[in-house]
Amino acid sequence: MVEEHEQFYLDQLKARLEYYRELGIQNLKVTRPYSLSLFRPIDPEHLVETQLAPPTMAKKPLRTNSIEENRVVREHFPSLFTSLTPSEEKKETLQDVRTDLGDCQRCKLCSTRTNIVFGVGDPKARLVFVGEGPGADEDLEGLPFVGRAGQLLTKIIEAIRLTRDQVYICNVVKCRPPNNRFPEADEVAACSPFLIRQLEAIRPEIICCLGAAAAQTILLTKAPIGRLRGRFHECGGAKVMPTFHPSYLLRNPEAKRDVWEDMKKVRALLDQLATGP
Repeated sequence: MVEEHEQFYLDQLKARLEYYRELGIQNLKVTRPYSLSLFRPIDPEHLVETQLAPPTMAKKPLRTNSIEENRVVREHFPSLFTSLTPSEEKKETLQDVRTDLGDCQRCKLCSTRTNIVFGVGDPKARLVFVGEGPGADEDLEGLPFVGRAGQLLTKIIEAIRLTRDQVYICNVVKCRPPNNRFPEADEVAACSPFLIRQLEAIRPEIICCLGAAAAQTILLTKAPIGRLRGRFHECGGAKVMPTFHPSYLLRNPEAKRDVWEDMKKVRALLDQLATGP
């Protein structure tokens, strides 16, 4: 019989593999398997490589309990089913994750970048902003959101009575996509484990996803940002608020009102969580 905690990790893993498969990724290599549920770090000791099955015309439900599927996933990812008590958990720091990232050569973006843009802010932040990827200014400085979009993000943060030093800011991919294009599937697959480990290290109460790439990666969905924004979603114990990316607001100022409504909900939840039920 599959125990409850094992089934939880299994369901999360299958959802993420299905997400990658729908993106067209056939081969997936994980140099350090990670907790797909977020905020429950696992410390495996071996390399895992698996072959994802090609997409089929009839889409299966993500959460199934087939004995055969359980066996296959367990064989490929045995470390995800290690039961850890709280005293045995080895919680990473952001510096641990950055050290492991190193001079990353895991995808083709390494050939065109100037700097890796890891993240900046409070390592114990209650609120984390996750964007899409670095732009030209960020690539030069090695810091996220320092260009025009970053200046707008700073104003958004200050509007909810916070400073950049009180939140944490990072991106799905850590290297600039050429010409600021949308990150490609293999690039997201290579970088998202480090994003998840950043979130595990911080353990925020709220994650604000700036744009479709961040929201779709964290929520394991292909839904457009316009359908996702405006309400909280659940992810690994954190509340997730998707909203429009600041660069989108620079092109579409009329959407600022929508973002302000989203951010008022974020501020209200922060206040509610601070005071308790």
